[in-house]
Amino acid sequence: MISPSMQHIPLKFAYLCQDCNSVGNSSRQCPACASEVLMGLAGVLDREAGQQPKTAFARSSYPQLTAMVA
Repeated sequence: MISPSMQHIPLKFAYLCQDCNSVGNSSRQCPACASEVLMGLAGVLDREAGQQPKTAFARSSYPQLTAMVA
């Protein structure tokens, strides 16, 4: 079995392809499938402890509900 080569990509340069789920360091085009539908991972994953996610909806905007298990 041939092992794929491992490459270190800093989080601020990592992009996830929405079409083939590959991670690369190009913000313009996926290196695996040439798709241009990419998402920067730093905005989603780069959080410090206690910091709110960098999304349009903060966690605190939702009410706390008790889960019910049947």
